[in-house]
Amino acid sequence: MIETLFFKELDRFSFMVRKRVSTAYSGSRRSILKGRGMEPVSYREYTQGDDFKTIDWKVFGRTEKLYVKEFEEEKSLTTHILLDTSKSMDFRNKFDYAAMLALGFAYLVTKDNEKFGVSTFGEEINITKPKRGRRYLSQTIDLLNSMALVGKTRFDYCMEKYASIIKSRSLVIIISDFMTETDAIKNAIFRLGDNELVLIQVLDPVEKNLDLGGEAKLIDLETDKKLDIYTSPRLRNEYQKRLNDHIAKIKETCITVGADFHTVTTDKPVFDSIFEVINQREIKAIK
Repeated sequence: MIETLFFKELDRFSFMVRKRVSTAYSGSRRSILKGRGMEPVSYREYTQGDDFKTIDWKVFGRTEKLYVKEFEEEKSLTTHILLDTSKSMDFRNKFDYAAMLALGFAYLVTKDNEKFGVSTFGEEINITKPKRGRRYLSQTIDLLNSMALVGKTRFDYCMEKYASIIKSRSLVIIISDFMTETDAIKNAIFRLGDNELVLIQVLDPVEKNLDLGGEAKLIDLETDKKLDIYTSPRLRNEYQKRLNDHIAKIKETCITVGADFHTVTTDKPVFDSIFEVINQREIKAIK
């Protein structure tokens, strides 16, 4: 449940971040969440030394040749926030944490009077049209507070449907546990890779470390399948290795298209996680 106190805290946080950004850019009216707001105007074949982020991966998928986009500046950048509402997010306070991240970014965009949309996905994707304003933000809060978490995650399918509605280069933030097939995630990254793309993986500390203290019963929230286990050091090490390998494969694809990837756990203050994302984008923008 998202409460009013969260937004009072976020307002103070927003002021602090804005002060930091304005100092870093010496008076420039740079938006907190903006990267490079660009629109492609032409294409040419890739040559050694070109920025990988300008490669059009959709064209590559059709032609198996690398083409880069040449851009002209655009003043604003619509923010699309995609929030996982599959049953796997229904573990302790994982969804509430992810929803606060989504609303935190939406709030910062609203402060800039820019357009944003928060869409939810699981087996299907519920697409909301990006809009401006506090009234729209309030409607989004009500939507997330009443959200039922159901079903599995059809990740690639949902991202494919969403990619088809993005008409210009945008900021796309995907918030999920990313506990699904690696190939589906990689395909989705390539589909959305011509945008400013940020992936935020939300995990409970138990999911990150498998620290269950001996015997435990695991229940797959998406299938209701039960498994009795003993969390020996060997099992925990094997689990950690598989999780790290899974994350490494996602990160590798993100690096290829120039996307950002963050893993946060729900024991970390929400504002610290939001600041981490913003700070990373600041560093990239300066470079």
